[in-house]
Amino acid sequence: MSPPPRVSVVVKRSMWSRWVDEEHDERVTTLLDAKDETVRRVRQAHIDHCETVEEVGRALGDVGAQAEWTTHPHKFQVASGSDLVITIGGDGTLLAASHGIGRDVPLLGVNSAPASSVGFFCAAKKGTVRDSIEAALRGSLRPTELTRMRVDLNGRLLHTRVLNEALFCHESPAATSRYILRIVGPRNVVVAEDEQKSSGIWVGPAAGSTAAQRSAGGSVLPLSSRQIQYVVREPYEPHREVFHMAVGTVEIGQCVALRSKMRHARLFLDGDHIMHEVSIGDSVTLSAADEPLLVLGLARGDRSQDGQRGQTGAVA
Repeated sequence: MSPPPRVSVVVKRSMWSRWVDEEHDERVTTLLDAKDETVRRVRQAHIDHCETVEEVGRALGDVGAQAEWTTHPHKFQVASGSDLVITIGGDGTLLAASHGIGRDVPLLGVNSAPASSVGFFCAAKKGTVRDSIEAALRGSLRPTELTRMRVDLNGRLLHTRVLNEALFCHESPAATSRYILRIVGPRNVVVAEDEQKSSGIWVGPAAGSTAAQRSAGGSVLPLSSRQIQYVVREPYEPHREVFHMAVGTVEIGQCVALRSKMRHARLFLDGDHIMHEVSIGDSVTLSAADEPLLVLGLARGDRSQDGQRGQTGAVA
């Protein structure tokens, strides 16, 4: 008899759980009682999410899986010997959990509240959980390798599993971001260079190209692409000069290099939970990482400009 499959389950904590049950936020409670428009989806999304968590639990019991559960996506590290990781939430939950997953363990996303949560990377959703889990454990859900990004600061490794994007900007969103943008090839040969002022710059792999990169004017890249794209936010062109490097991609073997001209800059990785301080003279380099993420059940092929936008880091 074969051993039971080992599954790691990563569950988001809903807004209701965090704001009402844990923090006892009186302002939120008052708005909920008044059925205010700013919180009108919170209650139903919480109900949908809880029902989906129960559905996943029943499905794992039915297939005889040995499951380990956690409600801390940003602290998740996949256990040794796991056959599958399941995230329950939306793209934000999957994004957070992905930082704790290597290249050998497949990931199945379950969108727990499809009416209010983005789930582009989630192959399963509320009401279809058991079939998707069975298919994942059988190996019949098509896997897609998503390129992740490596980020270094002054030659020191910061991260190798950035899935969506990095944002480099001034510490204040109202201040101008000043930096030198370079594309660097093998043997540290500078391929292109531009000194820029803007609201900051997005840099990320294909998986994040439907999110912030697209919103800022970038292209939607095929999921199979290994390119890294950079997109400048609101380039400052007071004299109608044209940025030579407002949007572009770099190939394998090249990297995006940013030299800070700001004393108080910030580097955000996959949302606002991972932040590094950057000062004047510091150098940030971003390139394709060697360790992809294996996601199950994604549609193959190119994504059009009308495709679904993904999350930009918030756990959903």
